[in-house]
Amino acid sequence: MITKLQVKYIQSLGQKKFRDSEGVFIAEGPKIINELLAALPSALVNVYAIPQWVRAHTALLQHIPADRVIEIREPDLERISFLQTPHEVLAVFKKPAAAPTDFSGKLLLMLDGIQDPGNMGTIIRIADWFGIGHIICSMDCADAFAPKVVQGTMGSIVRVQLLYTDLMELIKKTKGLQLYAAALDGKAVNGLPAIQEGVVVIGNESKGIRPALLEACKHRITIPRIGHAESLNAAVATGIILSHLIKGN
Repeated sequence: MITKLQVKYIQSLGQKKFRDSEGVFIAEGPKIINELLAALPSALVNVYAIPQWVRAHTALLQHIPADRVIEIREPDLERISFLQTPHEVLAVFKKPAAAPTDFSGKLLLMLDGIQDPGNMGTIIRIADWFGIGHIICSMDCADAFAPKVVQGTMGSIVRVQLLYTDLMELIKKTKGLQLYAAALDGKAVNGLPAIQEGVVVIGNESKGIRPALLEACKHRITIPRIGHAESLNAAVATGIILSHLIKGN
């Protein structure tokens, strides 16, 4: 059974300030929960699930302390879920450590003002697809551990480390960063060689990269436009750019 206090606590985690103060995040649904429990069993705080899910996952739960697995009824799952259609299981996990600040030898993403949770979740998933393990985010990016973002990552949140910081301060402190800014006036990305080290900078959905940050980028790259669309979705653009820059690596 779930208590009223537990319900209130889980509901409070819909707000960033409570997630930050507690150092936790919420995940929902069998696919994501299965991945998280397999990858980060020690990070589990509690799992709340209907009895059918618990019985079907005894092998996955065998190393989890029994008091962390709480069986609940479907009406109670609806009370604590952040999904329109709750799906069998919800869990609270401790947040992983932030990404390291040693960027040598790595290809990374830098996100400047990505504020749509759907875009943020998809970009994390795309990074995971292309083997990028680190994303640097401006402080005004959507919170990667918001329920909607976690859901959008489809489990990739456990494999991609994120660092929220002042981007300009980071650039000033880190010498030799090769910054590749996604911009309309850049070189065609499909004509560039593959890169193994550098930072691909993706800007805000409507405003693009901030002028000061764009000025700090040595390289400007773009996706050649053939039709008449004014712009591309930030997550879509990220996927296309990475598919060209990582080829042959």
